[in-house]
Amino acid sequence: MENFEIEFMTRTEVKEHLAKNPVMILPTGSTEQHGFHLPLGTDTILAKALARMVAAKTDSLIIPALYYGYSWVWHKIPGTITLEQEHFKTVLKDIIKSVDEYGTKLLIIINGHDANNQSIKYAVREMKYQTDMKILYFFYPRFSEIYKKYCVSEIKNNLFHAEEFETSLMLAENDKLVDMTKAVKEYPEYTPLYSYTNEVLGDISASGVFGDATAGDKEKGIKMFEEFSNEICKAVALLKTNKL
Repeated sequence: MENFEIEFMTRTEVKEHLAKNPVMILPTGSTEQHGFHLPLGTDTILAKALARMVAAKTDSLIIPALYYGYSWVWHKIPGTITLEQEHFKTVLKDIIKSVDEYGTKLLIIINGHDANNQSIKYAVREMKYQTDMKILYFFYPRFSEIYKKYCVSEIKNNLFHAEEFETSLMLAENDKLVDMTKAVKEYPEYTPLYSYTNEVLGDISASGVFGDATAGDKEKGIKMFEEFSNEICKAVALLKTNKL
């Protein structure tokens, strides 16, 4: 199997690959609690898995993943590491500038952590007039439709975390990292003022799960990964028809 991850390649290999296809992929995620049954690197592990699928289908190179994101809501829980939103955005902009320097024509950002989305959006916007490189960014494209197609549990308050969806994807990627004996179902109760305060989610949820992790299933994860990768590849193909 061909390797697409630049951390395992030489400078010559990267240069030669970019000469034939100047496209790079950046996985972004977090290091934060994911209940008692999933590893702290879940968001990044899933983003990397999706990046590998897209790389294989588009012959693109993968940049080493950003393992840290905005995880303030879990900051009290051991192991969680959080960056300020502006710091995350600055690092992202520096990566964009770096890959632009040596002729990358398209950067694909595959994000596995919902709280990163706002920073990614504004970083990409702010780079609009600093680079001619095209940038696509994704957080599980067509999520709602694909979720409803494969998952059976309800999403409440527009929040999902370490539940059926992420558990299914992790089972598909590496079931050895998942302990289903510790998977739980929890829909934390919010105070009426939650959205208007600085209340910490880690103080609201006993398990760190938002949804039903017990419904996680490996086959669901495999099918969802395939659909998400196909959606990203469709977008890349569409952009390439415009010659980047």
